[in-house]
Amino acid sequence: MIRPMTDFLPHNRYEHFIARARAAPALRTAVVHPCSPEAILAAVEARDEGLISPLLIGPEAKIRAAATTAGISLDGIEIEATEHSHAAAARAVELAAQGKVDALMKGSLHSNELLGAVVATSSGLRTERRVSHVYVLDVPSYHKPLVITDAAINIAPTLTDKRDITQNAIDFLHRLGVEEPLVAVLAAVETVEACMPATLDAAALTVMARRGQITGAKVDGPLAFDNAISLDSARIKEIVSPVAGRADILVVPNLETGNMLAKQLIYLAGADAAGLVLGARVPIILTSRADSLKVRLASAALAKLIGLERPKGLV
Repeated sequence: MIRPMTDFLPHNRYEHFIARARAAPALRTAVVHPCSPEAILAAVEARDEGLISPLLIGPEAKIRAAATTAGISLDGIEIEATEHSHAAAARAVELAAQGKVDALMKGSLHSNELLGAVVATSSGLRTERRVSHVYVLDVPSYHKPLVITDAAINIAPTLTDKRDITQNAIDFLHRLGVEEPLVAVLAAVETVEACMPATLDAAALTVMARRGQITGAKVDGPLAFDNAISLDSARIKEIVSPVAGRADILVVPNLETGNMLAKQLIYLAGADAAGLVLGARVPIILTSRADSLKVRLASAALAKLIGLERPKGLV
């Protein structure tokens, strides 16, 4: 049953994360190729909130022109000049590998250009984990923040990839204070069907969690979307599960599923969606020109929280 608008919950769950992040020292962040007004604004807004200490990397003339168009001053903000976006990505990755910056923030270059530099064999930022993306959604009709993974990087993940994607999201929520996240591995149905590979992967991930190959969470699947987020749906279908109806994390079968699900929640359910890349040695903030100020600040706050508290060598 669709909730009436009167049942929607307070839509301000990011405020807790932003307040926590403000209390800590600003995170030294390389802002990569911020050559559009939107990218410059995102960096300056996060700085003004005490979330990041930005280092702008890219063609200096273009950066200053973007700031002029945005009507903001770059006084007190360091700029490291590079010839083009590819060089900016390479330099930002180099500084992160050297420990001179603690996070990366996407400017106006393409995501794959930045991430290509991060995952390059010689980058110094790779770990034993697959890099993956999380959307942290504030959905008015859901009772807590909801993580969707992976909706932006891994197009058709293998079972091994999904194990890393799942563990990245679990570790992320641990550092935000969720002691034992509830992970729903999604498929179209809640039963294992040989003709539906997503259900086989979901069942395998569930067993992997029970055998210690995935740790720190309760994992169950396959679960259909309704069963994962609705106690009523799970009860009607007589699904006995520690996760059904209460999921913190939704692990999707592939990028297309995750991307469409996240955007449906954003554009039809009024959700906000902060985004981060996990699995590298530093957090990576992925912002969009369409993001609201609240979402941009939430993305920076989440990066700051996990960047300051991450285990050595892994995000």
